[in-house]
Amino acid sequence: MAAPDFQRLAQAGIQRLRAYDPGHDIVALRKKYADEFFVELGSNENTYGPSPRAREVILDSLHALHRYPDPLGADLKKAIAAKHAIKPEQILLGNGSHELLMMIAQVFSGPETQVIASQYGFAVYALAAQAAGAELVVAKALSEDDGQSRGHDLAMLSSAINEKTRLIYLANPNNPTGTWFSSAAFAEFMTKVPGDVLVVVDEAYLEFVTVAELQSAFALLDQYPNLTVARTFSKAYGLAGLRVGYVVAHPECIAVMERVRESFNVNLLGLAASQAALNDDAHLQWVIEKNASERQWLTAQLEQRGLKCGPSQTNFILVDFQRDSAGIEAQCVSKALVLRPMRGYGLPNCLRITVGSRDENRQLLKILDEVLA
Repeated sequence: MAAPDFQRLAQAGIQRLRAYDPGHDIVALRKKYADEFFVELGSNENTYGPSPRAREVILDSLHALHRYPDPLGADLKKAIAAKHAIKPEQILLGNGSHELLMMIAQVFSGPETQVIASQYGFAVYALAAQAAGAELVVAKALSEDDGQSRGHDLAMLSSAINEKTRLIYLANPNNPTGTWFSSAAFAEFMTKVPGDVLVVVDEAYLEFVTVAELQSAFALLDQYPNLTVARTFSKAYGLAGLRVGYVVAHPECIAVMERVRESFNVNLLGLAASQAALNDDAHLQWVIEKNASERQWLTAQLEQRGLKCGPSQTNFILVDFQRDSAGIEAQCVSKALVLRPMRGYGLPNCLRITVGSRDENRQLLKILDEVLA
């Protein structure tokens, strides 16, 4: 019996979709370079790891692996609510913020609607819109010549709104550019958005921010019921391997999304470790300070080599090599260094480089010097 035409059987939005590209088969590369100094600077992971408290509670939870986790994640929600002065009913937990970003489009958009995102915005926004069957509208990013090269142009985003618009995705700071917009500029932007258009602000990298002009959009939640803020424990909290994220929104918005949330979607270890990490302010502050210091040092080192670095308030730097970077990236991989190619974002001259430890950053520079020579 011949296999059916699965492509034809898929819904229209899925037919046009391409799967998320993680960049490399990182597991295979780890095996290949097991006996070398293998430097992974392609996935924006926290090189310093999670709080020791998170490691401890994981070990303490292993005895219960035969039990389902709390389907409501009540303790973690209470901890998040206390941390950010919000209510537990405003919180929805997810298997990483990726799951939740996809779910928002599934619930609130679809055929005959539009989803707006910025040029050079996180790839998942486009995937979410297309999977839901919605039309993706891409707002042109800021010019390379201004102070926020390739960042979100809030004026362009607001001007793209029409009667079909259901969702707007923004990232602050943005992946992969590292750019940001001020809290004051965002507050002004929200005054231009109709109340029935949902605005999703992805703050996956917010903890790394050191400039005073950017604070969390949590402050605007009471004023704008159409605002949703997404956060993750994968980056600054160093729990990427456990996949825990959450969104904060109006309780009625959360209640509607709960209808499609998978049961037990956050695992036992993830719930316990995230709560422990959230309560370890000292470790988080240490990570933020180390990252800021290394980000500044690495940026200076790269610029001394004549490379163009975009502004960043994250744990990565977008580096423009002023020529196609595919060959550079491939040679780096051959020398046990993984960086993130940006061709899929329409930036073929760029590579995204995670800010690592000083040892990792020195090895990065050593290999780049060899490749660029």
